[in-house]
Amino acid sequence: MTDARDARRPAGELEASVMAALWAAGTPQTPGEVQHGLGGGLARTTVTTILTRLHDKGIVDRRRQGRGYAYFPVQDAQGLTARRMHSELDRDSDRETVLARFVAQLSPGDERILRDLLEPGDQ
Repeated sequence: MTDARDARRPAGELEASVMAALWAAGTPQTPGEVQHGLGGGLARTTVTTILTRLHDKGIVDRRRQGRGYAYFPVQDAQGLTARRMHSELDRDSDRETVLARFVAQLSPGDERILRDLLEPGDQ
């Protein structure tokens, strides 16, 4: 049975919860195992739908287990964040302006990290 609070949560939040459960498990998980890891507040069909969507997006992969599948993340959390950043950048044709505005909004600490990553010989 679906908890009323979970039914109203945005899909992105549900996907994030499912990904957190997969990362925490550290091994491929069936929809039932993911559901259990989330505390059982979502219907198994909802968890299966979310896992299928994540698979279609290339965020998780799956392997046959019994009559169904066990799912596992393709990347760690940081890799997924980087992928989302690339996806957002690809949505705009004016990459130079987007990157310039992104850099302009960085905190001094983040700017220093980015500079160190881009200019490793200057450390």
